[in-house]
Amino acid sequence: GLLESGQPLLVTRPFRAPHHTISEAGLIGGRSVPMPGEISLAHNGVLFLDELPEFNRRTLEVLRQPLEDGTVTISRARSTTCFPAAFMLIASMNPCPCGYRGDPNRDCQCTVPQVERYMSKISGPLLDRIDIHLEVSAVPFHELAAKQPGTSSDAIREQVGVAREIQQKRFEHSRSLGHHWNARMTTREVRHHCHIEKKPMDLLRTAVSTLGLSARAHDKVLRVARTIADLDRAETICGQHISEAIQYRLLDRKLWT
Repeated sequence: GLLESGQPLLVTRPFRAPHHTISEAGLIGGRSVPMPGEISLAHNGVLFLDELPEFNRRTLEVLRQPLEDGTVTISRARSTTCFPAAFMLIASMNPCPCGYRGDPNRDCQCTVPQVERYMSKISGPLLDRIDIHLEVSAVPFHELAAKQPGTSSDAIREQVGVAREIQQKRFEHSRSLGHHWNARMTTREVRHHCHIEKKPMDLLRTAVSTLGLSARAHDKVLRVARTIADLDRAETICGQHISEAIQYRLLDRKLWT
């Protein structure tokens, strides 16, 4: 993140939300003397990309390597510079240009070619690298007007804190510097820490076959399932955890086919 005037150290995690007109260099860094881009300024924090399909496709594609490695390498004629880029990517988008595709109360005004062009801005390989996909429906008025409180932020904070402690203990002997979270598990660590029994394995096998999930998406389902189990304070990943994790991969094929 960027330090504010008179503030020698960062005391909060950075949050960066660049506009969709940002260039490749602005996103990953560049110039003749390499400078960090938005993804490095979001290191150990959040990079929020609103209206994801409005970004240039080539600009979005440069996110693929940093999302995998947590670093970004900028090569110039005389030098190569590596910046940290272990950020959490959060992105939002409409289901189509008009925003009403799938809405039960309003008709979508978009043609099929318009929807296809809109969706083509996001490649399958990029989507493959995003751990969780959520489809958020419009909230009915009666729910907006309801006075019944939901789960408090304090309760969620406590639950997340316990899960983080579980993961820190799990990876306390990891050889990877700063590697304390399920999201950064290597394939070997996934096999070691995400063992599941036969019934959940059969469920995952069916999902991989039906949804056409890649090997990368398969591992991400296991990482997410391991995290859901941690939030439940469960040592073993059960069918419920696998089932929930699979639901978060449905956009892999739902909108991109």
